[in-house]
Amino acid sequence: MSGPLQTEMETLLQQEFTPGRLNVINDSASHHGHSGDDGSGESHFTVVIESDAFTGKNRLERQRMVNRALGDIPGQRVHALAIRAFAPGEAVA
Repeated sequence: MSGPLQTEMETLLQQEFTPGRLNVINDSASHHGHSGDDGSGESHFTVVIESDAFTGKNRLERQRMVNRALGDIPGQRVHALAIRAFAPGEAVA
């Protein structure tokens, strides 16, 4: 079940990128008790996203695009965010 922050992230990314694939994975449980674990259960995430918007962009540009779309979430409301952004046709594992 998605928490409110995960749902917000999914909504923002859907609106910005209209992705063909989107997985926002809550990794917080595996970081329980570690640095950055605020006890909310929503402190660490992985985003796997595929969108036409990433075509012709390098990895850093794609990560910046995702971070911009998420506004104040990365670094302020979420301790850690791993981003795997792909263009259609690229290998998505």
